[in-house]
Amino acid sequence: MVKVSISDCARERARDIDIEDLFNRARAAQKRAYAPYSNFRVGAALLVDSGEIITGGNVENGSYGLTICAERSAVVRAVAEGHRDFTAIAVAGDTDRAHTLPPCGACLQVLAEFDSENPLVVIFPDGGLLRIACVSELLPISFHLRND
Repeated sequence: MVKVSISDCARERARDIDIEDLFNRARAAQKRAYAPYSNFRVGAALLVDSGEIITGGNVENGSYGLTICAERSAVVRAVAEGHRDFTAIAVAGDTDRAHTLPPCGACLQVLAEFDSENPLVVIFPDGGLLRIACVSELLPISFHLRND
């Protein structure tokens, strides 16, 4: 069993998620990442509300600003496949579980776009365990453009 640290916000939503499986799917996606410049491969596994898991990996570019993170790669792929409702996303990288590897601010902002009344859960390595938290906890003040 994997050791986890789970926030109160994520506790109920994460109850029905196979955390280990989702993290292992992120680790498998990490192996397919394209990182010839940094050699730091990251994978993400996005659980959509239908139960399907969509994976993504970081894709680097010689023009560094055009690099896409694994989390955004998975979100873009999910949206392209018709998904808009997400349950959780797991992130895995070359650090494995020894170091902290949360989504970056840009990825958190993209995830916040899809954070609905059911909190989107984020799972990432944090110093030897898996940390489970809500997007809103990791990015408490996100930008939202409303069309009300």
